[in-house]
Amino acid sequence: MSFRPEPPYTHGTIPRSAVLLVNLGTPDEPTRGKVRSYLKQFLSDPRVVEVPRLVWWCILHLIILPFRSGQSAAKYRTIWTRDGSPLRVNTALQATRLQAMLTERGHEDVSVAMAMRYGSPSMPEVLDRLKEEGVDRIVVLPAYPQYSGTTTASIWDAVFQHYAKVRNIPELRLVKHYHDHEGYIHALRDNVLAHWDNHGRGQKLVMSFHGVPKRTLLLGDQYHCECYKTARLLATALDLSQDEYMVTFQSRFGKAEWLQPYTAPTVAQLARDGLERIDMICPGFTSDCLETLEEISMEVRHDFEAAGGKEFHYIPCLNASPAWIRGLAEIAEQHLIGWPTILTPAQREARRIDAERGAARAKSLGAPN
Repeated sequence: MSFRPEPPYTHGTIPRSAVLLVNLGTPDEPTRGKVRSYLKQFLSDPRVVEVPRLVWWCILHLIILPFRSGQSAAKYRTIWTRDGSPLRVNTALQATRLQAMLTERGHEDVSVAMAMRYGSPSMPEVLDRLKEEGVDRIVVLPAYPQYSGTTTASIWDAVFQHYAKVRNIPELRLVKHYHDHEGYIHALRDNVLAHWDNHGRGQKLVMSFHGVPKRTLLLGDQYHCECYKTARLLATALDLSQDEYMVTFQSRFGKAEWLQPYTAPTVAQLARDGLERIDMICPGFTSDCLETLEEISMEVRHDFEAAGGKEFHYIPCLNASPAWIRGLAEIAEQHLIGWPTILTPAQREARRIDAERGAARAKSLGAPN
């Protein structure tokens, strides 16, 4: 097995730390071709679709990609912004503001980078760039608060696959989940309260999470339980009784049974039952994207109103809200503990002197740089 070439090393270089914020991904453009490329990569991941590979290859290449790519591209065009995909724009802004927040909190030599599991910027591309920048310690922070084998585990797969061909592997810390982290729950609470202050309060708060096949729950995936814990903690933070909120699951794909209750038919039934106004939030999405802006705010809104509902209020994702950036910083700090990111002036000077001595010693032994 051959390993990839390492970038040139300069003795005396002080290793840096980094936080890598990883989101799911998005097409580069809302066109049929770009969406097809994105869907092919996404739906080819065995973590996402657990179907025998040969059978799935035929379904994907002969049915889904030829027909779904154009339909999905049309949906992406309805949410595309002047700056591009909302998911990529929001995730990049989160990374920028997290960098500023960590610096403000005293962390030195900590880079914050953003990558996508599918699409660009790709994880291998960003991990290579961090190595070239002298990063030797990385916290991998998924944009998924709730763990699932279909999402978070796929990020771990990509990390391990990348470093399987790297000779000098950095120290890695992998954030599994933060579905019950105080900073995350408080950011959600503040988001809901701000919406209620500006728009009033509905008769029920519907918390819609991305769905997964029910089979994954029965096989041991903890995602379902973590969604319900997030919902319970958010309801407690908002002082909601059990009949003032509910949990649903969206984005069902294919004919298999997924986690229930399904969002769209449940919301329509609420309208038929006489609820005139509901508020909807998607706690599992930390950045607004196709599934929130088009599926929920457009399609599910239509279903609610068509069934007789009067007011449908979609509460935006956390995106780059100040409360969420603080929460992200707290989560990142918990995993940065033990790394030299906060130093006194004396410690910084001692580190500089040690690096200079190391460089001089290496040069005396014949090192080229």
